[in-house]
Amino acid sequence: MKYLNPKRLYHALGRRKFLEFSIFSIFLLFFYSPILNTFMLAFANVYQVPAVIPQEFGFRWWEFILSKDSLMSSIVNSFLIAVVTTVVSLLVCIPAAYALSRYQFKGRKIIMFSYLLSNAFPKMGLYVSMGILFYKFNLIGTFTGVIIVHIINTLMFMVWLPMGAFRNIHSQQEEAARDVGATPFQTFMKVTLPMAMPGIAVASIFTFLGSLEEAEGTMLIGFPQINTMATEMYGVINDYPATAGAVFALILIIPAILVIFIFKKYINPNSISGGIKVK
Repeated sequence: MKYLNPKRLYHALGRRKFLEFSIFSIFLLFFYSPILNTFMLAFANVYQVPAVIPQEFGFRWWEFILSKDSLMSSIVNSFLIAVVTTVVSLLVCIPAAYALSRYQFKGRKIIMFSYLLSNAFPKMGLYVSMGILFYKFNLIGTFTGVIIVHIINTLMFMVWLPMGAFRNIHSQQEEAARDVGATPFQTFMKVTLPMAMPGIAVASIFTFLGSLEEAEGTMLIGFPQINTMATEMYGVINDYPATAGAVFALILIIPAILVIFIFKKYINPNSISGGIKVK
């Protein structure tokens, strides 16, 4: 047996730890630097590039943003649209997810991949094509038109993730409920749905947060009649300094953080990865 020099082993472990620490530090730098910079700019009264640190700190732009009359209406619209989008997506997509996970039929995989098409190319091209159709059906500038745009963007989450959750439920558990007299609907509501709830909850979270952050489709289809926090932020970024945009960005992050914190028990690798399998 070859003798290991403790000193050499100690140095080798030290180099490995240093390498791991360096890689982790680089990751933190690239991941958190934009967020930290946004926080810094949000509390800057005066900031001139190319300076790294703002010349004056304060709450000037917070007062400006919070005093805007359109802020409260955009917040209400954002939450209302996000809630309606999530509920309608659940009603439409959960039956589809269950059918795709439980039944084998011709064209099943084609249907599954069709839900990815809205994310397969730049969104603006899709929105322009939709805008032409929406104009013909008088949906431009309407609440219904904006909801349809948001639902199309969430189809992938609301079908694929619940589909993986339903697939992980053994059919024997449903059969056992049927054997003791439960109807198909009772079996679904009492057995299948509760067991699939973690995957459905994760999909609902992604749908809700995605709806809150959707701006391009909302601007093209709904603006100026329908104004949300995301579209409002676009206006602030275009018309005012970066410090004002940073303030609005932080305001937009707050509901996302709250939703993630409330439903953090459902957010785990198993709930997310279960919907990415194709069989």
